[in-house]
Amino acid sequence: MDRVFDPAAHVIDMQKPHDALFEFLSYAVNRGTDEISFFYRVDLGEKTIRFTETIGIPGLASRLDTVPGELTRRVLESLQLMLGISYWKIYCPRNIRTGVIKLSKSQAQFWNTVYTKGLGEFFYRNSIDPRGLIQFPYDVKTRSTKGPLLSVAGSILQLGGGKDSVVTGELLKECNMPFVPVSLNTSAVQREVAGVMGKSVLDVTRVIDPDLFVLNKGIGVYNGHIPISAVYAFVDVLVAVLYGYQYIIASNEESANFGNILYHGEEINHQWSKSWEFEQLFQQYIIDNLTPSISYFSMLRPLKEAAIVKMFVRYKQYFSVFTSCNANFRINYPQIGSRWCGECPKCAFVFLLLSAFMAKNEVFNIFQKNLFSDSGLFSLYEELLGLARFKPFECVGTPEESQWAFWRVMENHEYDTDAIVKLLRNALPFRVNDMNMLEKELFEKRGVHAIPKSFASVLSRL
Repeated sequence: MDRVFDPAAHVIDMQKPHDALFEFLSYAVNRGTDEISFFYRVDLGEKTIRFTETIGIPGLASRLDTVPGELTRRVLESLQLMLGISYWKIYCPRNIRTGVIKLSKSQAQFWNTVYTKGLGEFFYRNSIDPRGLIQFPYDVKTRSTKGPLLSVAGSILQLGGGKDSVVTGELLKECNMPFVPVSLNTSAVQREVAGVMGKSVLDVTRVIDPDLFVLNKGIGVYNGHIPISAVYAFVDVLVAVLYGYQYIIASNEESANFGNILYHGEEINHQWSKSWEFEQLFQQYIIDNLTPSISYFSMLRPLKEAAIVKMFVRYKQYFSVFTSCNANFRINYPQIGSRWCGECPKCAFVFLLLSAFMAKNEVFNIFQKNLFSDSGLFSLYEELLGLARFKPFECVGTPEESQWAFWRVMENHEYDTDAIVKLLRNALPFRVNDMNMLEKELFEKRGVHAIPKSFASVLSRL
């Protein structure tokens, strides 16, 4: 008989949810299906909930035999700890058990940081004070030790289907740098984008425990944003180890370093797992605990969003296939039937940035809608332009970038009669000298990045 999950049976007093226990149990490899299942448990006192999450990688079974067993264990344990964030956040228990996973003090500190900062928006939206909440246990006798050197070569590119990974992919192609696009639960959009690149996607599958979605629809549990880019990063380490790739290439920009709001004295950044801080922490974790042979870095780290869009508009072959709208990638929700919902912060931001560089009819052809004519987006554009309390909790650029783009839109005069432009025309005291200085700053290549010397030809094109 199929298990029937009753969310009402797992409601607890939300005034003291942190009294629960969360445990990382174990994992199991199914060689017949090329899948790994990860097991978790939440103990609510009188009730216990178990969760299973499954990751599938093509050729997993045969490739596992080529990887040192100790390294496989370390990578899978790390992935288990990362994936567990989706289940821990349901009740946010103070009591965490890692089962057979023995952490050193530095490893525990890493996971404390990833969970605390990666869930910053989640804590803010759920009015949870995160200070001292997350304390991964560690064994004082356990020491972090570096893993083995591997024979590795080549790169995998994290393919999102949006403008950023398109720019990275095209730059790599222009410099004759080979790469394989990788995505998690590949969508039709991502396959089409890869097709325009002339590449086939290495598709990793992720099956979240369906009981999580049932719980999220009920009451008495927490729900919200997780650091999904950190999940991608740990999954891709496993892919790199199995396939022998040296580089994991992300397409995260400098703008991702800037947060949204202060909460309990800490900056909350929706994009924290895309930030330079996370990139550094994660690469050091790989070196210290997994293998020094694999490097994770962002090819677009020196650039702001505006500079990336300026590069993207050169690649017109992608205009009909790309999208940055998250409505196309939501888990367990019906697809929207178009590439752009035209209502979310990402749609509004990308429309604004593209309008700074492209003719009105070209932007309309991409979105099939003129977002500046929709007065219902007024509040959203106020947030993007820095006229509200904080910028939207989304992967969007800084208010300064939006202000510069809006200034460009007004200078072009194509949207003068549209509602958003008319409403916001006098909201910002634009001065030409200020905008020219801001433009210089936005398109200046920054020096802080971790791009390896072997990619110098790509770096020179940024």
